[in-house]
Parts: sequence; C-alpha cells; structure tokens
Amino acid sequence: MKLRLISSAVAVGCLLVAAPASAQGVKIGILNDQSGVYADYGGKWSFEAAKMAVEDFGGEVLGQKIEIVSADHQNKPDLGASIARKWYDVDGVDMITELTTSSVALAVQELSKEKKKIDIVVGAATSRITGDACQPYGFHWAYDTHALAVGTGGALVEAGGDTWFFLTADYAFGYALEKDTSEIVIAKGGKVLGAVRHPLNSSDFSSFLLQAQSSKAKIIGLANAGLDTANSIKQAAEFGIVAGGQKLAGLLLTLAEVHGLGLKAAQGLVLTEAYYWDRDDKSRQFAERFFKRTQRMPNMIHAGTYSATLSYLKAVKAAGSKDTDAVAQKLKELPVDDAFATGKVLANGRFVHDLYLFEVKKPSESTKPWDYYKLLATVPGNKAFPTAAESGCPLTK
Repeated sequence: MKLRLISSAVAVGCLLVAAPASAQGVKIGILNDQSGVYADYGGKWSFEAAKMAVEDFGGEVLGQKIEIVSADHQNKPDLGASIARKWYDVDGVDMITELTTSSVALAVQELSKEKKKIDIVVGAATSRITGDACQPYGFHWAYDTHALAVGTGGALVEAGGDTWFFLTADYAFGYALEKDTSEIVIAKGGKVLGAVRHPLNSSDFSSFLLQAQSSKAKIIGLANAGLDTANSIKQAAEFGIVAGGQKLAGLLLTLAEVHGLGLKAAQGLVLTEAYYWDRDDKSRQFAERFFKRTQRMPNMIHAGTYSATLSYLKAVKAAGSKDTDAVAQKLKELPVDDAFATGKVLANGRFVHDLYLFEVKKPSESTKPWDYYKLLATVPGNKAFPTAAESGCPLTK
C-alpha cells in the first residue's frame, strides 16, 4: 500500500513538473544567426521585430501570456536542430520562426514535422521548403530562391544581360539560388557560362572573382547573402569588374547589406526585396517604430518576422486553441494584410505576395538617411511564386 502511495505521489510529481510547459501560455522561438555572416541580415533585429508583433497583438492570446525566446544557431544545422529539439521537448515552444540559413531551416522543418510543431521560415531562401521538402506544419514567408530568380534574374536578362556566371555559396541556399536563377535565365533565352562555389563566411573572394571576370559574362550573379555578398561586391570593385563592363547582380541583397556597403559601393546594383521601409504609409509607420527601438531601418527579414509572428498569433486566436493542426489550417485560411505584405498562404505553406525590383541609388540621388532604393518594377505574387501544384510539394499532389 505504501509503495502504491509513493508511486502515485511520483506520478503526480511528474505531472506537476510537466505542467509548466503547457501552462506557460504561447511560446515562440526566434532561431537565427546572431553572431556570424547573417547577424545584420536577421539577427537580434528579427527578435525585436517579433517582440513588436507580440506587443501589437496585446501580449496575450486565448487568455495566455505570449513569450518570445531567442537563440543563435551559428549557421550549423546540427546545432539548430539541437536547440529546436530542446525548445520543443523541454521548454514548451509552440512555434519557431526566422530560421536564417537554408540548411538549418531544412533540418528544423524535418524536426517540426516529427514533433508536430509549426515552423515559419523567414530568413532562409531555398524553395525546397515549400517544394519537395514541404510538410504539413511548415511555412515559408518572406521570399524564396524562385522569387528572387524571377525578379532579379528575369529583369536583367530582359534588359540585355543574357550571359551569366555565378559566384555561389557552397551550401543548400546557394545551390538553390543558382539553380532557380539559371532556369529563368535559360528560359528567357540567356546562357549560363559557368559557376564557382565559395565556402560560407569567406574573407577572400579574389580567386572566385578572377574566374568570373575571365568568363566575360555580362552578369556575375552573386548567389550568396549577408557579409559574403557585401565582401564580394567590395572586392569586385578592387578588381575593376564593374568598371570593366560586367554587372553584378545581388541575387539576395537586402537593405542591411546596402547600408553596410554604403551607396558609393552599392550604387547601381539591382535587387529584389519583398519590403522597403519607404514604400507606402504602412511600411513607413512600421519602420519608424522599428527605428526608434534599433536605430536602423528594417529589411524584408525583420518585417517578415514581424508578419510571421503576428499571423501565427492571429491563427491561434481564430482556432481558439494551440492545437497544431487547427492553427496550421487557420494560417492557410486567413488572409495576410500587415506592414510587411498583403497576400494569401497556399496549401504548401507558401505565403504569396508581391515583390519589388529595386536599383540602388547613386549618392547624389539619395535625399535623406536610409533613402537607398528606386523602384524599377513590381513583381506580382502569382508571377514570383509557383502554385502549390507546381511547387513539387508532395502534399499538393
């Protein structure tokens, strides 16, 4: 009898220990690179954007407190998956977002499927997230390699840039961006003359740039991001590549990298972003609030993280529950209309919205701080992203 009482007490104790994870309310994790090559691209600024979304929502949902946690995955898939596993199993995290770095995003997406948890990728690029690697609880928010290829790649070919050479980051994101852009270039009648791959977080691009220069391609496509893109552009200037008549295409370049480069170095670059702080009244209002907190204007990753967090909370409220299936369904049903973008979520988890083709201004054209872009074209969402059926996602077959 005593043993049975002890066993019962242990069982109750275990329940009491387990209870806090479900009693914590709604918990959201911001998992990204906060110390490396993508620290400005997303980093702690995305964490601030997520906190803004929680504050705008009121700090509670379904009568429960909303909590945001954050961690640095250091661009390592094994570390990212390990953090996500602890968050899910021990810390009671309900949803993970931002997820810069495609290899990390793919690893966390697979784990989220196993744990039946929602992840909303914002910072990672590979279109596989809602393509062949899609899963019922995975979402992709700000952009992807297909959209960037349509925007920047398609526009440059149409403008006469019909021969390309790629400088590609040697991991999942770089491969996907090179592949998707190559397909668009070829489909529009252009040619790909070659490619060279460089390690993530390179400091010396000289040998890679010399190969690109010697290719005589009209366009050197930078299939990299963050500091890798910034360093590529700086060193290309030292080699006189642009002065020699070749054009650099920043296939994933955001306001953060342009700011780091400065207009003198970045002027004339053509890029695609899903958000620009000075686009309209709604984007300006969000950006001004963000600036007061961070002393910098947001790029599409920061604004996208705000949107992903806010959309998740709206879906929880609409579902009346944190149940993963119910919330995932609401995310796919509810329209999105916020400071980041307006659009809809497809059955494969792809948030479809317009993107914008920009050219970086010359210093003489900039009239105020952070006035960096001039709009060349709007890329409609249905042109930028494939349909769910065309995406290769097994869920939609």
